[in-house]
Amino acid sequence: MRQRLAIVITIALVLILLAALNAASYVRIEKTSDVEWNPDRSTYNTGATGTRALYDFLQESGREVIRWTEEPSALLGQQRMKNATFVFIGQAAIPFKKEEADNLLRWVEKGGRLVLIDRSPTHSLLPPSGHWSLTTQLSQYPPSDVQADNPEQMTEGVQPMRAGQPTLLTRKVDSVMPSRFAGYISFYIRDEEEDAEHQAGSGGPVTVYGAEDETQTDEEPPPPPAPAPSVTVNAPPPAKAGVVSRAPVAHLYDTRGSLVVDYPHGNGTIILLSDPFIVANNGISRADNLQLALNVVAGREGLILFDEYHQGHAVAQNRLFAYFAGTPAVAMFGQFALIVCAIIWTRGRRFARPLPLPRVDRRSKLEYVASMAELQQRSRAYDLAIENIYTRTRRVLARYAGVDSMSPRTEIAARIAARSKINRQQLDKLMHDCEEAINGAPTNARQALALVAGLREVERTLGLRMRAREIRQAKGQGVGDRA
Repeated sequence: MRQRLAIVITIALVLILLAALNAASYVRIEKTSDVEWNPDRSTYNTGATGTRALYDFLQESGREVIRWTEEPSALLGQQRMKNATFVFIGQAAIPFKKEEADNLLRWVEKGGRLVLIDRSPTHSLLPPSGHWSLTTQLSQYPPSDVQADNPEQMTEGVQPMRAGQPTLLTRKVDSVMPSRFAGYISFYIRDEEEDAEHQAGSGGPVTVYGAEDETQTDEEPPPPPAPAPSVTVNAPPPAKAGVVSRAPVAHLYDTRGSLVVDYPHGNGTIILLSDPFIVANNGISRADNLQLALNVVAGREGLILFDEYHQGHAVAQNRLFAYFAGTPAVAMFGQFALIVCAIIWTRGRRFARPLPLPRVDRRSKLEYVASMAELQQRSRAYDLAIENIYTRTRRVLARYAGVDSMSPRTEIAARIAARSKINRQQLDKLMHDCEEAINGAPTNARQALALVAGLREVERTLGLRMRAREIRQAKGQGVGDRA
């Protein structure tokens, strides 16, 4: 028990020492404010570039919003997600794979609603719509000295942008305040050569066109052939009766380009907002930015899914380790696990020669004596009982007389009589009768008891000390007799 206590105390001291070392070596990293050139658009982020305010407002206003932490393929095959709105804001911390983009667009084709809010959205998430293609360009790149939590710096020199036309996305929107780093959207009609390259899957080069004349090109259109009717280059094909136009619709725009554009994709819709500042924590309260964000994100009934999977909050990530990330707790847990493994390993190994298992005697010595006495009494083995007592008494008498235990009884009796008041003839006769009974002379219980009583009387007369075991047996026998 003492050895185990020492081991426990040692382990506790080691753990305290490790905790002290971890605490002494831990350097707390102060959390820096968000910067616009490296934003975090996650709905978990309460900083300037985060979107926690929009998420909480939608949740508290009764709309059903979910932080989506799975791959886009999980949207397919779920009836509940068929009419949902999938919102992706900002640059992806985990880039979109081609398979993920294809699955997301396949979900949109089945009736989903994809909302992209970014200055330079992923090209794989902006498929062409019929003969129309979209592209975006930045007005300027955010420098490192701009404080994202300072809206005045973010909107320096920028005038509010008014709605270009009354639509569902501009409902109740008078003016919107974008940032000076907003992207601007342009869309154009592809020519026949680009259509052929797109159909072949080669993906031709993208040309940026101004918003003032969206159907003009840098080259002069070739003259039409004489026998054929005149054809306008880059003009969309004539729409058939009852067919919905696939052309993108600009909702907010000025001379530099469009800020909000939507267009159909299959049975669904893709909406592109080219300035995350409008929905971010640092800009959502400016002008009618909140109303525009509600129209874009929550423009129809159904679930609203904010993509957190590509923001680095995948469901596969362990929340416990993510909570303790950057603290010494992870290292302490690892060290504690190593100590536990070491203890288990050492307890299961043998460090010395094998020893037999200890045998625990479940019976007391008094039980053994009582059992042997009962067996001897039932078998009438009085000679054996006398032999057990006489052998020890004779050895004690020889030691008292100062002779060897193998000396004749007459010599032992004579020496004891010379040193005490015991009669030599009586002692010699007592020893003779005991030896005769041991050697097979007929005896009964009364005679055996008389011989044993004589031996005990000699021991008491000579003052011979009884063994501690016999004293305990005598006490136990006395208690049993009284019981």
